[in-house]
Amino acid sequence: MTLSSDPRSGWQGHYGESPNYAPRPRHNWFAMLSLWVVIFLLIATWWRREAPRPLFDPGAPPRAVTARGDLASDEKATIDIFKEASPSVVYITTREVARDIFSMNLFEIPRGTGSGIIFDTEGHIVTNFHVVAEGEKWLVTLADHSDWEASKVGEAPDKDIAVLQINAPASRLKPIAIGTSSDLQVGQKVFAIGDPFGLDQTLTTGIVSALGREINSLTGRAIHDVIQTDAAINPGNSGGPLLDSAGRLIGVNTQIASPSGASAGIGFAIPIDTVNRVATDLIRHGKVQRPVLGVVTWPDSVTRQLGVKGVLLRDVPMGSAADKAGLRGTVMTRSGRIKQVGDLILKVDDRPVKDQNSLLDALESHKIGDEVRVGFLRDDQEQSVSVRLQAPE
Repeated sequence: MTLSSDPRSGWQGHYGESPNYAPRPRHNWFAMLSLWVVIFLLIATWWRREAPRPLFDPGAPPRAVTARGDLASDEKATIDIFKEASPSVVYITTREVARDIFSMNLFEIPRGTGSGIIFDTEGHIVTNFHVVAEGEKWLVTLADHSDWEASKVGEAPDKDIAVLQINAPASRLKPIAIGTSSDLQVGQKVFAIGDPFGLDQTLTTGIVSALGREINSLTGRAIHDVIQTDAAINPGNSGGPLLDSAGRLIGVNTQIASPSGASAGIGFAIPIDTVNRVATDLIRHGKVQRPVLGVVTWPDSVTRQLGVKGVLLRDVPMGSAADKAGLRGTVMTRSGRIKQVGDLILKVDDRPVKDQNSLLDALESHKIGDEVRVGFLRDDQEQSVSVRLQAPE
C-alpha cells in the first residue's frame, strides 16, 4: 500500500481516502458524565425542596411575656422623682398682639414656647426671661392640661429670670421643693423636666458636669456660677427645673451649647440660690433690689481713654451712702472741662473692679444695708472706706 499526496495542498492521507476528509474529534466522556451528574443533582434538589411557608398564619398566638422581676432601686427613685416634681412644671406659650391692616382687628401671634416652675401657691411661675421676652400675653398650661392666662410680675434680663402669675386656685398649684446650689459637687446625679417641642412632659437624666461656669444673658451681662450638666436640655426645656437626686430644685435650665440648636450634651442652668433671691425680689418689688453705692459713674469708654482700669465716679449725690462714706465725684468747670477727676474704684472687699459689670457683680452678692470695704484711687494714692449699701432710687 502506498501513500499519495496532493501537491496543491500538501495534504497526505491513507490509500483510498479523499483529500477533503477530516478526522472526527475524540469525545471527552468524563466531562459529559460530570455534566449529567450535576444536572441530575439539580433536578433532585428542585424536586425535594420544601414548599414555601404561608405569608399569614391566622392561628398564630402572641409571644409569651417574660417576667422581669422588680425594678432596680435607682429606677424606682427616678420614677418617684418624676411623679413628685412633674406636677410643678408648666408649659408656657408666649403670644404677641398684632392688628390686621385691612380689617383693623386685633389677633394674637405665637412668639415662642418654654417651660416654667410653680414657685408658690399664690400662682407665681418662675421661668427664663428669654421665654417671655418677646410676648405681650402668656398662656400657662398646668400638668393637668388646664390653661390659664398669665400676667408678668417682673423680669431680670441680666439673670435671664422672669416671674409670671396665674389666677389658679391653690388646690391646683403644687410648688416645687427648693434646694440649694451652694453645696453641689461635680458628678452628682441631676434630672431635667420640661416640655420640649410642645410635647408632653419629658424627663432626662445626667450629672453635674461642671460648676462655676459663666454664660452671657440677652443683655450681654455675665451670669456667674452657672451649673453645667450633660442631661439633655432641648429648646423647649428652657425655664424648666434641674433637680437633684432628692427631687429638689437646684437650678433653672436656660441654655444649651450646640451649633445646630439640638442638645449636644452641654446644658446650663441658673443656680437656685440666684433664682431664689432674684425671684423673691421680683415678687416683692417687681424688680431686682440690687444694693448700690449711691454714685453716678462714667462709661467704661471714658475710663479706657484714660488708660486705667476701674470705675470712675462722675457724681456722688449729697446724702447718698457713698457721700456719707466720703467718696468724691468729678468736678467740672462751667465750660464742661474736668477740673478735678473723681475717685477711681478699684475693688469692693477683696474683689477687683475693672469695669461697670465687675462692680455690679461685686455688689449683687450683698443685701441692702450690708457694709462693704471700697478701695479707690485718689490723687495717685490708693485708699479705702467702708460704705453701707443702699437701695436704688
